[in-house]
Amino acid sequence: MFVFLLKRAAQAIGIVLVVAFLSFVMFQFVGDPIEGMISENATQQERDELRESLGLNDGVIVQYTRFVKNMAQGNFGISYYNKSDVLSLIIERLPATLELVFVAVVISLVVGILLGVWSAYSRNGLMKNTVQILSLVGVSLPSFVAGILLIVVFSVWLKWLPSHGRGEIVEFGYWSSGLLTLSGLKAVLLPAISLSLFMITMIMRLLKSEIQETMRADYIRFAKARGISERSIKYKHVLKNSILPVVTIIGLQVGGLIAFAVVTETIFQWPGMGLLFIQAVNYVDIPVISAYLVIVAIMFVVINTFVDLIYLLVDPRIKVS
Repeated sequence: MFVFLLKRAAQAIGIVLVVAFLSFVMFQFVGDPIEGMISENATQQERDELRESLGLNDGVIVQYTRFVKNMAQGNFGISYYNKSDVLSLIIERLPATLELVFVAVVISLVVGILLGVWSAYSRNGLMKNTVQILSLVGVSLPSFVAGILLIVVFSVWLKWLPSHGRGEIVEFGYWSSGLLTLSGLKAVLLPAISLSLFMITMIMRLLKSEIQETMRADYIRFAKARGISERSIKYKHVLKNSILPVVTIIGLQVGGLIAFAVVTETIFQWPGMGLLFIQAVNYVDIPVISAYLVIVAIMFVVINTFVDLIYLLVDPRIKVS
């Protein structure tokens, strides 16, 4: 176990270094951050002095090395646009993003597993075909289109749910949550549904195919021959052995939801890390961009490690190594 965790820590360090370097290289060509930090009437001397004070005259390798050294000390620098500590900005936006992803994952698991089990065992051909068609729509529909449709239907036409913002939140020190207020719950529903649509259809289709394949396995035939009840076979033997690939997908998709919640947060003006990232790109705020990508990369590694450890609980036959 210790060696496994040590290897994952080494992988995390390598991934962080690569992601930080790529972010520095890519965003050198996005634009000039000085343009968004200084007035149009500023002289060339003032521009040069500001550029020198920020270290922008140094080469990419020098800037990258300086960023890595500061990052190792927990210092991600100062935002060019917000003029405040980058880590504080991200920590301030982190609860909103994690809350959105948490609700989206819960919706995906509940709806996806229920639909997957139902479509695998149901004998209603018409309903099964309808669900399959809807799942294809869910997989192929871009998240920004789904978000706009949800806003039009539930906010504009029906006026049931708000189209933007996080609603009323409750503060717990450095943490904040909208799940404890009615307005917060209403505000999170539309963006969470929009974010979860792809994951719902993926879980449903994967679980259905795994259940159907498991039902044809030899040990299931032996269980039927021994007289074990059909209900026990379906929900104790088949479902338990079919759920492992779903755990894998969930682990991969949770990291993806955090990384790609950018579009959803922008559409619904959700005050999370994704919206902060989009604003940073618009203003060429390289410290915020780099810090965001590094933190998301760390989250990917941590989540995937956690999923690997969950395998031991789902299937004890799997070894940590």
